[in-house]
Amino acid sequence: MTTTLRPTGPLQKTDDGMASRGYEVCDNSRPVGVIELGMDGAFGTPAGVLRRLRIDEADRRRGRGTIAVLAAEEVLRGWGCGQVVASVPAEAEGALRLLETLGHTERSRNMLKELDREPPVLPAGLAGRRMEETEYALWAELSFDGFRQSWVDRGLPEEQARAKAESSRRQLLPDGLASPGTSIDVLVHDGEVVGHVWVGTRELSPGVVVAFVYDVEVPEDQRGKGYGRALMLHAERIADGTGTGALGLHVFAGNAPAIGLYESLGYVTTHRNVFKSLL
Repeated sequence: MTTTLRPTGPLQKTDDGMASRGYEVCDNSRPVGVIELGMDGAFGTPAGVLRRLRIDEADRRRGRGTIAVLAAEEVLRGWGCGQVVASVPAEAEGALRLLETLGHTERSRNMLKELDREPPVLPAGLAGRRMEETEYALWAELSFDGFRQSWVDRGLPEEQARAKAESSRRQLLPDGLASPGTSIDVLVHDGEVVGHVWVGTRELSPGVVVAFVYDVEVPEDQRGKGYGRALMLHAERIADGTGTGALGLHVFAGNAPAIGLYESLGYVTTHRNVFKSLL
């Protein structure tokens, strides 16, 4: 058995140098599946992206998927990628096991909740309001540092973590509080701000847009009082105004308390995001 990758078209490149290409997975020249590769420059050093992998049902469990992924890694090394990332649908357990066997580690997961028709009511004594401009400058700096550090804590080099944070800020908050589709609110208890939540929108797939929690935080000295749950309920109230019918979020894999909170509120995991160093 000889498993190889055969390009299905020419190498595509964007203006910023990011490449992409599709391949047939072949066994002795016979097509048995497909694999699609791309690149992501948001991390500074380009990362390879395993966009799609499918082995035909009749040809599975014979090692062809393993060889195809290893061959894809060599292609991505040739493109100058320092790591490879993949977002694996939660139901694709076989694909996740394959990638984990080949050295991929879960970095984060995407979660989603279908919203009720009636937005939830906040607990007594709590209220949400829009963040003010005087509060935004401090929040933006702290949020940037926290996001950068969260990537560093998960093994990303400092330079790449900073590049990822800067790229996200440019893309999502080009005009600060006035950025289109942006709502950054604070939670208030007895006149004191006890947390914040940032809700925007995200296109999960072509034509499928949902409200999305980009950031939620409770100060360390205010934790354990139910404010995190209240902020997530307030996020649902914000999302109700978008008319999308669903609220999504991204959470790092090691944040077990947050994952537990989200699951208790009815969120389900839709994708597990994995990575592997190619150096």
